[in-house]
Order: sequence, then structure tokens, then C-alpha cells
Amino acid sequence: MEHFIDIKDHSKDEIQQILDAAMRVIENPRGYSEAAKGKILATLFFEPSTRTRLSFESAMLSLGGSVLGFSESASSSAAKGESLADTIKTVACYADLIAMRHPKEGAALLAAGVAEVPVINAGDGGHAHPTQTLTDLLTIQREKGRLDNLTVGLCGDLKFGRTVHSLVEALSHHSGIRIVAISPQELRVPEYLKSGVIAKHHMPFLETDQMEDALATVDVLYMTRVQRERFFNEEDYVRLKDRFILDTAKMRLMEEDAIVLHPLPRVNEISVKVDADPRAAYFRQVKNGKYVRMALIMKLLELAG
Repeated sequence: MEHFIDIKDHSKDEIQQILDAAMRVIENPRGYSEAAKGKILATLFFEPSTRTRLSFESAMLSLGGSVLGFSESASSSAAKGESLADTIKTVACYADLIAMRHPKEGAALLAAGVAEVPVINAGDGGHAHPTQTLTDLLTIQREKGRLDNLTVGLCGDLKFGRTVHSLVEALSHHSGIRIVAISPQELRVPEYLKSGVIAKHHMPFLETDQMEDALATVDVLYMTRVQRERFFNEEDYVRLKDRFILDTAKMRLMEEDAIVLHPLPRVNEISVKVDADPRAAYFRQVKNGKYVRMALIMKLLELAG
């Protein structure tokens, strides 16, 4: 595995190998505390992030490696007009591995084309967020004990939500997956995902704008925020941002063994009162993100994992 740009570039077996390595890290974290000693990770974040950037940094430090980078484009030479290709070529001279987030779709693929070190896509616009997908898969596997025969509810911004797009792609390789898409008309699953993934893999699929009707049917509820940064019109954002809110009353409609995931950050779409419910797995999901990124770093650097 040379780079990690899009979840669809990797087979079911490759992805499972990373998840299995993450489980080994969870079982024995101290055993990997020097696995990346002497290695350097560059985190290049041209777009704001808290969890993803810190998760990568925590993962590398937990492996005994070092980290350098920037957390906004304004603090990089991009602010002076430097091209992305030149930035990547320069940073590759300093680091053994690059994790990059960028607002433009396809930026990570461009970076991989010019870098002399492995590149990890930490999110490119509304396109893909493959390491979040690894996090989601590991969380589902740990919480539900399987990655097949599940009804997965996707709720909120399903048009621009890159985490949703990557998750559907990954789940399409597992049997017995049923997708329930809960969103307003304006934020529905894009056609390319419906025809190119869902229909292609014959996944049972239901679209609805009635959240309450869907909750009793799901094993996994994947909540997303309506993303202000993806809207050109502030009026549309304000109109749609609070369309679906998960609260304790709605949680009572769900099965006792169902789980709630969220890639975070949340705004208003999940009430803080839901946090106390054992089915709320989104902070456990955050922790899983560190472990799976440790596994991915070891895989790309060809370290024993």
C-alpha cells in the first residue's frame, strides 16, 4: 500500500488487515510504543480540524514517532501563492509520511502524484474522508461484533457529507447491508453514489425525510451535521441546519442494542442529553480513530504491526 487516498482504492481484505492491526494495538498499546521511533509525520491541514489532526498526531506520538506541520493554510506558504505540488515536494524532504486535509476535491490525489513519501487523505472537500471510514468500521465492528447483516441509518447532510460517501463505499463490500437515508430533499444522497455504489452492489436502499419512522429499523444510526462551509447560500444553511435533531425522546424509538455514531463536530443535531445513553458511541468512536490511524501509519511505513 503506497498511499491512502480513497477507500474505494482498497480491497475488503486490505481494509480488514488495517482493522485487525488496530485491534492488536488496542489489546497491547505499550507493545507499539516505539514502532515508529525515528520516523516523522507531517500533518498539512489547509482546512480547520480538531479531531482528525490531533488524532493523527496522537497516533504518531503513541508509536514513538515525531510530528511537524501546520493547522491552517494561512500559516503555510500557500498564503504566499505557493502551489500545492511545491508544498508537498518540499514537505516530503522533511517527513516520512504526510497526512493532508484540503478543501478542494482531488487535492490528496494530486499530492500523492508528486510526493516521494506516502500520503494519507485526511479529507478533501466534500469528496472523501477515508481514515474516518476506517474509524467508523472499527467502531461498528467493536460495538456490534460484525460488519455484515446490518441496517445502517444515515441522517443529515448526505449530499456533501464526505464521511457518509466513504462509509457507504466501504460497507458495499459486506453482505446484508441495508441503507436508510434520512435527509431533506436538498441534501439527499448524490446520484453517483446511488447508481455507482448502492445500485451496483444491489444494496437495499430507502430514502425518507421522516426521522421518527426510520429509527426503530436501524442497527447503526450515523448522524451528520449540516455543514455551513459547503453552502453558497447562508439562507439555505439556516433553513436546513436544525431539520433533524436526535434527542432522548427519539432515542426511545430505537432498539436497545442499536448504536449512534457521529464523525463530529456536532452542532445541534444530537442533544447533549443523549451522551449519557450507552448507545451513544461517538466518543468511543473518537478513541478508535487514534488506534486505526496508528495501524494505518504502521502499514504505510511498512512497520511491524
